[in-house]
Amino acid sequence: MPPASASNLARCRPLFPTSTLRPLATPTTNIVLLGSGAREHALAWKMTQDGARVHVLPGGAGIPGSVPAVSATDFPAIQQFCEQQQVKLIVVGPEAPLAAGVADYFEGSDIRVFGPRKAAAVLESSKVWSKDFMRRHGVATGRAWTFRSDQLDQARAAAAELQGHAVLKYDGLAAGKGVWVCSSEAEFETALTEMQTLAPAGHQWYSFLVEEKLIGPEISIIGLTDGNTMRLLSPSQDHKQLLAGDLGPNTGGMGAYCPVPFADDNVLALVREVIIEPTLRGLRTEGLPFMGFLYFGIMLTPSGPKLLEYNVRLGDPEAQVLLASLSSSLVDLVTAALDGRLAEVGLRQKPGSFVGVVLASGGYPAAQFPTGFAIDGIDAVTPATLVFQGGTKRNEAGQLVTSGGRVLTVVAGGPDLEVAVERAYAEVKKVTFQDAYYRPDIGQRPTPELAGQAQ
Repeated sequence: MPPASASNLARCRPLFPTSTLRPLATPTTNIVLLGSGAREHALAWKMTQDGARVHVLPGGAGIPGSVPAVSATDFPAIQQFCEQQQVKLIVVGPEAPLAAGVADYFEGSDIRVFGPRKAAAVLESSKVWSKDFMRRHGVATGRAWTFRSDQLDQARAAAAELQGHAVLKYDGLAAGKGVWVCSSEAEFETALTEMQTLAPAGHQWYSFLVEEKLIGPEISIIGLTDGNTMRLLSPSQDHKQLLAGDLGPNTGGMGAYCPVPFADDNVLALVREVIIEPTLRGLRTEGLPFMGFLYFGIMLTPSGPKLLEYNVRLGDPEAQVLLASLSSSLVDLVTAALDGRLAEVGLRQKPGSFVGVVLASGGYPAAQFPTGFAIDGIDAVTPATLVFQGGTKRNEAGQLVTSGGRVLTVVAGGPDLEVAVERAYAEVKKVTFQDAYYRPDIGQRPTPELAGQAQ
């Protein structure tokens, strides 16, 4: 598939409002973006706005510039494509290429990768390693115990001591589904059973964590770093559970919004002090210079912010609202980080609030659910609204159909959160496919009390 052009983008008006695009006749940067979901669609949209020419490997049906023949983890094929297209910059969307060592593969070449090397990507790829890292470097976090798959009884005993109020985390990449938040020993037992299905075939054992269940509102803090300086995007809040009221199974995320009103400057200053700065110091101390996006999943507990987990890339669906809200050039920020001069570049956000609602396939997040249903109504969405495609494809007749669990993310902005919510749901109702499901309460949690957060 050829790279995106101004005419291609014009045909995708609801996805890429042409009134906000810079002309692409003389692109300033030629970029390969790895990935295929709604997060990558949002990244491609933003970098195109910044004037870049973006090739998305492998991309998807609704992402201009997609190159479906090249896998995001086929590094020789990626290198060949970059050489053919004279690409000198690779931006990585998902975690899998980072965990597989894409930054290491291109190290020493004239192709630069925005993303950490494999040794630093272990912050996400191993929950056990990252928890030990937090302990070694004094990062504020909750209590946790490490077990192997032949120690299930010991894990049950730990959960019993916590009266079932425990979090179970599989030690490995699980596409956002390797965490179970439990409120009883019965729920913990169910989680243990489900976790055992994640182990790769042929592996005799695996590790996992049992953590204390922390109480408080959860926020996502994501920034870009060159290893020394970190520029933070707006605080955002994901909605992980499938059902309204934060009920039901964990998903990859059913929606998000930003900024988070109660994550004010005092809260962010404390997060920097007890979580972000110790993390960056720890990485430098251990000889793991980190360059790329770094995600902090944080619980604002009564005793202060505690780190739940790291991700070494943008979150999904957080990326969809964060990139919609970013006024600064993402390409300039990425380039500054690669050059080690992020301290010289500021980061500006647009005023107001942004809300993203995920439309999912009926049956998600089960392992199997029906797909292939026609998607209608995207053309009816207002030009001010963004529709990022995650689980879509074209059928033999060329019709856009569902192909995954989280099909679309509809993003709308407004002068405040209430208006942004209203606009987002008005647009969501225009897009239809069989068995479509979305949460009706994204961005509508009650404002929490945060006693002691500023101390």
